[in-house]
Amino acid sequence: MAATPQNPAAATPRRKVSRHRGEGQWAAGHFTPLNGNEQFKKDDDGLNVRTRIETIYSKRGFDSIDPNDLRGRMRWWGLYTQRKPGIDGGKTAILEPEELDDEYFMLRVRIDGGRLTTRQLRVIGEISQEFARGTADITDRQNVQYHWIRIEDVPEIWNRLEAVGLSTTEACGDTPRVIIGSPVAGIAEDEIIDGSPAIEEIHRRIIGNKAFSNLPRKFKSAISGSPLLDVAHEINDVAFVGVVHPEHGPGFDLWVGGGLSTNPKIGVRLGAWVPLDEVPDVYEGVISIFRDYGYRRLRNRARLKFLVADWGAEKFRQVLEDEYLKRKLVDGPAPAQPVERWRDHVGVHRQKDGRFYVGFAPRVGRVDGTTLTKIADLAEAHGSGRVRTTVEQKMIILDVEEGQVDSLVESLEALDLTAKPSPFRRGTMACTGIEYCKLAIVETKARGASLIDELERRIPDFDEPITINLNGCPNACARIQVADIGLKGQLVLNDRGEQVEGYQVHLGGALGLEAGFGRKVRGLKVTAEELPDYVERVLKRFQAEREDGERFATWAARASEEALS
Repeated sequence: MAATPQNPAAATPRRKVSRHRGEGQWAAGHFTPLNGNEQFKKDDDGLNVRTRIETIYSKRGFDSIDPNDLRGRMRWWGLYTQRKPGIDGGKTAILEPEELDDEYFMLRVRIDGGRLTTRQLRVIGEISQEFARGTADITDRQNVQYHWIRIEDVPEIWNRLEAVGLSTTEACGDTPRVIIGSPVAGIAEDEIIDGSPAIEEIHRRIIGNKAFSNLPRKFKSAISGSPLLDVAHEINDVAFVGVVHPEHGPGFDLWVGGGLSTNPKIGVRLGAWVPLDEVPDVYEGVISIFRDYGYRRLRNRARLKFLVADWGAEKFRQVLEDEYLKRKLVDGPAPAQPVERWRDHVGVHRQKDGRFYVGFAPRVGRVDGTTLTKIADLAEAHGSGRVRTTVEQKMIILDVEEGQVDSLVESLEALDLTAKPSPFRRGTMACTGIEYCKLAIVETKARGASLIDELERRIPDFDEPITINLNGCPNACARIQVADIGLKGQLVLNDRGEQVEGYQVHLGGALGLEAGFGRKVRGLKVTAEELPDYVERVLKRFQAEREDGERFATWAARASEEALS
């Protein structure tokens, strides 16, 4: 059946609908699973695996776990097997999953909106120390990730998290992942609108709801009323961005279809203004379109961004309005250009109530359980009961009285958590990397930390905002395509013809209203050993050649290949 504007259930390109089973869209009547992932989801909802973890696997141990639970459904509860130690990057794509699997897990704690009480943070830190060998990385989606988790300990970890209002429910898997939000929602002086009530209502309705627990693939969400555009809305499946409508006042601009990985796409505006109390309904409509119309035949085309690219914004909005909301949305304005280059809230800032919040920078998101408990202690000692995580792998302590600010900043410095970081400390992010990730090819965390130290030593006068993102594989968890300097891990040849860890370089990516993907210089690959020399060389050329006020991304777009090599 050919696609027509009146038949949105059919896939748009004719070459696709000619395939005898289509793209596996439920709305087109294609319910027969077309791959192994769709089959195990049909066999049993991923949410049901919790009972087996609690009653069977945690009691009988790792070897008792069904393979479809181990590498599939357990993700619905935030669990991935981690990489077996000692397997080099050259074997990542060669070995079978069971050869890569260690008998330990990564466990992801979802932190919607990045919002934590000091009590919750202390529990996260205590779990890290007791069950995770001290690990507790802050992700670029505001979560915390543990490693070295034993299946025997998972029920007790859940009990402790849930006792303080936290969970790992749908932190991974083909589900609605964490809803990221402005870490200063409700407190920032310049806030357009506080999106926290919408995050809470979406969580109540959607998370753990079996109507939305079998999506074609992951579904990433963002809601922020900050004029800094502080949630990377451009690369989420759905995003609500604070704007002021000339007639209706503060609300949200609706974006859909963003995402990175190996086929990156910037989200598109639907041109619709959504008031705060309608955000949950619109969110439910968008995720329902993904569930019903999303492509389920091929995993590498199962993200919402591919449906949006095929349909276009106009058709997507029409289907949302006509089939799901049963009403028209109000047309609205686009967000204004941010006035600040940094969007991470690092430093000391006044709140709308006259108190202050203090944002600080761990090294590439790497902390540990002991440090997290100390942060909770420091926050409370300085009058605060609330902390936040950011999408830049940073943290914030809220509600600090003016007379307590200097003492807090000094105490953080003593923990190597600076509120006055160099551009390199502030702007460098790294994914998990080969240390724990089964997809990774190269090391990232330690290399990112050492790169910060080298650049601070070599270019101490560099004072421009710069983002340097390191990723251990092509999947772009660390957002390499939208960094000033994005580094995609791969094996490369050194001067002696040996295969070693290295990076493909992306230059000049950006988020914001000038969002775009970094430029790749033909043949440019850098070994891990050469990385500090390369970055130093490019940044010094930028300093020498830049025009007044020119951003690195703008310079990189016009610079010669020789200057970027």
